[in-house]
Amino acid sequence: MSTTYSFKDTSGSFQHPLTNVFPFAGQIGMGQFTISMSTEKTAHDVAADGSVMISAISGDNGSLTIEVQQTSDLHTFLLAWYNTIKTLMDQGDVTNWTTATVTLRSIVDGSTHICRGVSPSKIPDKVYAAQGQRIAWTLMCADIQNVTL
Repeated sequence: MSTTYSFKDTSGSFQHPLTNVFPFAGQIGMGQFTISMSTEKTAHDVAADGSVMISAISGDNGSLTIEVQQTSDLHTFLLAWYNTIKTLMDQGDVTNWTTATVTLRSIVDGSTHICRGVSPSKIPDKVYAAQGQRIAWTLMCADIQNVTL
């Protein structure tokens, strides 16, 4: 039996208390989502005699890269979100800097990623060219949970 992958089987949402919810489900203009965990879970310390001390390390932080066409609705939404929280930060209010949550779900393999404590790494690079480009948003996530249903 084979399984067929389709990006249209991916759904999710971006949620923030100041900019509401942006739901998505394989829309035109989407490129890809990449989730990267930052914390190595195991470290080995090797002593002079060759004995190994193994450390189990906690931490579920990482990043989410969202690649979209520069004319997409999601890019427009993320830019408005960024400008909202940056304006508040510039005024000394960082209470909403990390209050975003992103949820991604794949119907094909039943996996769900829940990213909490989401904040922008930086505003994405912008290319002005003869042909439209893709924009890559890198978002830092304080907590990423991978749940398989």
